[in-house]
Amino acid sequence: MKINELKISLDDKLLVDISFDIVSSLALVGQSGSGKSLTLKALLDMLPSSMKRELKCDSEFDLKAGKTLSLVPQNPFTALSPLTKIRKQFFTDEKRVNELFSDVGLDAELLDRFPPELSGGQLQRVVVAMALESKPKLLMLDEPTTALDPENTKLILDLLKSLQKKEGFKMLFVTHDMNSASYLCEDICVIANGKVVESGIMQEILKNPKEDYTKTLIEANFANREFRE
Repeated sequence: MKINELKISLDDKLLVDISFDIVSSLALVGQSGSGKSLTLKALLDMLPSSMKRELKCDSEFDLKAGKTLSLVPQNPFTALSPLTKIRKQFFTDEKRVNELFSDVGLDAELLDRFPPELSGGQLQRVVVAMALESKPKLLMLDEPTTALDPENTKLILDLLKSLQKKEGFKMLFVTHDMNSASYLCEDICVIANGKVVESGIMQEILKNPKEDYTKTLIEANFANREFRE
C-alpha cells in the first residue's frame, strides 16, 4: 500500500507532510516530536478534533481501524484493564482466543488471570494476540518494546516476524530505536519535523545514509548491537 500524501495540520500550521510505501514491513523512524505518533493516529483516524487530516492512498484494502488496521500499543500495562480477566478482554469466540494464545506462545491457563499477574513480556504477547483478533491487513506497532528488557524485546520482535509469515499482514513499525527497526523491517522511512528525510531499503540506508540526521540516529542506536543481523 502507498500513502501518497498525508498532511496533518493544526489551525493553519502544517505539522506533518509525508508519503511512504509499505511493501511488507516499514519502519517509521525519528526522534521524539518528529511526527511518528501523529502519523499513526492519523491512519487510525484518531487525531484530536482540532487537527485536520488529508489522506490520499493506494491500497488493496480499506483503511478501517479495528477491521483491516490494528494497533499494538507502546505500553501493555496501560492497554489492558487491570480489574478484568484476560479472557474477558477479547471480543472473539473462545476457539479463536485459544488459537491466538497458541500463536503468541502463551498458555491458555493465563486467560483466567488478571493483567497484574502477568509479566511485561507476557502482557505484550497478550496485546499482540488482541491486535490479531480481526485478522488485520496492516499491523501498526507503536514502539511495542519500549517497556521490555533486551531479552523480551528480541522475543517479541522474533514473534512478530513469525506471525507476519503465518498471517501475511503488512507492518508499520513506529519507533526511535534504529536497532530494533533494522532487525524487524525490510524498509525504512526516516522523518524529522513532520517531513521525510530519506527512505528506502533498510540495509542500504544503514550502510550508506545520505543525511546527517539519519547518521546521528544510527550512531546513537547501535551502541548496543545485540539484535543487529
